[in-house]
Amino acid sequence: MADLRTAPPPALHDDDHVRGGPAGTLVLFYADFTCPRCALAHERLTRAGARVAFRHMALRVKNARAVPVACAAEAAAAQGAFWPFADALYADQGRLDDPHLWERARALGLDLARFDDDRRAPPAAARVQRETRAALAAGATTTPTLFVDETLQSGVPGDEWFARLGYDGGVRLPKPR
Repeated sequence: MADLRTAPPPALHDDDHVRGGPAGTLVLFYADFTCPRCALAHERLTRAGARVAFRHMALRVKNARAVPVACAAEAAAAQGAFWPFADALYADQGRLDDPHLWERARALGLDLARFDDDRRAPPAAARVQRETRAALAAGATTTPTLFVDETLQSGVPGDEWFARLGYDGGVRLPKPR
């Protein structure tokens, strides 16, 4: 397969959504909340206790709800709830319409008026667009795409990938069907 990269993935920023201890190997996780493979990768990364920086790769051409849902996650982030909101989105991808987004925000105790304003505001859309463009420039062609340093992993990572990073500590991952 040809290398389609025009730039490396951007370095970690102060405003990145990072979860996991500072001692772990950092995984840049470019994903879409409407993608079932991203949900599986998210589950595996979470169960492994991986140090993850989430970045958007939301493409309207793949799913009309991709960008609006990503903007909703940014609105939750503005109130300090990115990861709980992301976990809730991936746990129930069948309900990504506005009423369900508001219900998730309400369940997390977010200010709903602020949440609604923030998800529709230009900064949320600009961030989603910037991160999606950076993913494409770094060679991402599918979701999920993960980077460790500048090494690209397309698709859902398997057990061997986790073991190479030292994230195999007792995590039992389901075998592919």
